[in-house]
Amino acid sequence: MKISLVLPSAYGMRGDVRSLLNLATELADRHDVEVISIRRHKEKPFFPVGQKVVMRSLVDARPGVRHLLPQGQVRTEVALWRLLRTLRSDVLITARPAISVQAARYAPREMLKIAREWTRPAVPGPVRRFYPRLNAVVTSTEQSKEEWGRILDGGPAVHALPDALPGGPSPRSRMDNRIVAGGGRWVPVKSYDRLVRAFATVADKRPDWRLRLYGGGPEESRLRALVNELNLHNHVYFMGTTNDLAGEFAKASIVATTSRSEALGMTVLEAMGCGVPVVAFDGARGPDEFVATGYNGVLVPGGDGELERYAAALLALIDDDRRRRSLAAGALETAARHSAAEVAEQWEKLITDLR
Repeated sequence: MKISLVLPSAYGMRGDVRSLLNLATELADRHDVEVISIRRHKEKPFFPVGQKVVMRSLVDARPGVRHLLPQGQVRTEVALWRLLRTLRSDVLITARPAISVQAARYAPREMLKIAREWTRPAVPGPVRRFYPRLNAVVTSTEQSKEEWGRILDGGPAVHALPDALPGGPSPRSRMDNRIVAGGGRWVPVKSYDRLVRAFATVADKRPDWRLRLYGGGPEESRLRALVNELNLHNHVYFMGTTNDLAGEFAKASIVATTSRSEALGMTVLEAMGCGVPVVAFDGARGPDEFVATGYNGVLVPGGDGELERYAAALLALIDDDRRRRSLAAGALETAARHSAAEVAEQWEKLITDLR
């Protein structure tokens, strides 16, 4: 079976990219799989991808690459239109509504077309109009499934399939390093400023613990300024980007996330795959489906006094080694349900049922 996955860019540092590349790598062991990146701006993908996966792109935006036509939105749309009209695959999986709408309009009718969604569409009109031509919509969480069911209201069936962790063994934390870690894109929705402010309380009471932040993004300068303002330069460390976030999380004893509306929980899942408990805010759309207080981490209620409660949750875990290790065991059990092999098998069953 030939399976094509189309996404805006397979070369970026995003959780949805990581999830799709993990899925493609696992499916490629049994199927003919290609990942089509609409835009390519780097020589290699940020995240690893299996050797059996065929990689190709529509618009090569790497520095130094010359083109007959100038780059732009029109050129990209024409390239996508040509791809969809000429694509000959059994299954087409598209990421993001902008691409899925075009797939619904132009991909061959006999091709199985599935939209993989993580967030609500910014403009629901085209989605409601064209998504009924798709065979299915797949979300990563039950909450997103309910949201998309309301948006489509009688359109294609909506299914919830989890994101896939990388195949193979994951590094395991020894739970003896005095390190709290956080990772991902430094953008406003991730609210890393809340984590830094909460850790100021931790650093004051447990000065031998450190916070390591992995990633990069537009919020970096603001976060660095906040660290200086709070005099945390000996307690909070900016570690830069890494394509082995799991390996870095395995050096920590707690992973912290303070996102306000985390539609994708890859950071949470990767932490649990390393056997590290997670502290997150209750109500964040991804973590609250994966984190269960007392089993694999701690969910902190948001609202007034949330930073004090978050800091208290971190301190409680810091001071209770036995509890941390118990939560770590639950984290490993949770991660096992998101293994690439398990998730790929669910996708194969869905495809078989749809066909």
